[in-house]
Amino acid sequence: MAKTYKRPESLYDVATHYCAGCGHGILHRIVAEVIDELAVREKTIAVAPVGCAVIAYDYWKFDCAESAHGRALAVATAIKRVGPDKVVFTYQGDGDLAAIGTAETIHAANRGENLTVIFVNNAVYGMTGGQMAPTTLLSQKTATTPLGRDAKLAGYPLRISEMLALLDGVYSAERTSLSNPKEVLNTKRAIKQAFENQIQNKGFSIVEVLSMCPTYWDKTPQESVRWIEEVMSQYFKLGKLK
Repeated sequence: MAKTYKRPESLYDVATHYCAGCGHGILHRIVAEVIDELAVREKTIAVAPVGCAVIAYDYWKFDCAESAHGRALAVATAIKRVGPDKVVFTYQGDGDLAAIGTAETIHAANRGENLTVIFVNNAVYGMTGGQMAPTTLLSQKTATTPLGRDAKLAGYPLRISEMLALLDGVYSAERTSLSNPKEVLNTKRAIKQAFENQIQNKGFSIVEVLSMCPTYWDKTPQESVRWIEEVMSQYFKLGKLK
């Protein structure tokens, strides 16, 4: 029989530490496949800050740097400017990119830094105990909003990709999800295009990926993918934003 599946060369053959049903494992594989297909493994550098994916370097077989919480794009900017021939990307969660790292995100995007950003949006703080994130939906229950997010107290969920799409320095912004096989393939296409944009020196590209967090959503993995499709993606609309 023909072999239809193999582990990407850019992915270590180890088990991940993620919770059952988490989207990070899927996304790690997508990134590894794209790096292999573009044949850029030897010059790729990932920057992962504090968050669930802080030890992504245990899974990706290419160079990775760890940054302080929220500072991934500042670190990535420095790496890219020192080594403009390198393929540099950040892998950031919503708490990192859209809360403590908001300033770094906005200014790197506004400067049009030639970087690729993979923004994992699971609408909750996953690493620190399930607290409300900037992307937590209204009425969504978290450890710090046990009665549901209230706009009068906590404001509205940030549509960060729409905000960045307004900046002249941003070349490309797109939102995808991991909720079904079709969307997984679409996510891979978008991420590959974002890397190609950087290789072609087109500037700042961001791909926001709606991802599952069954543990802190208090749902089964099956319920989590349905929640993305039926609830989350109604607020965070999928598609090309710029």
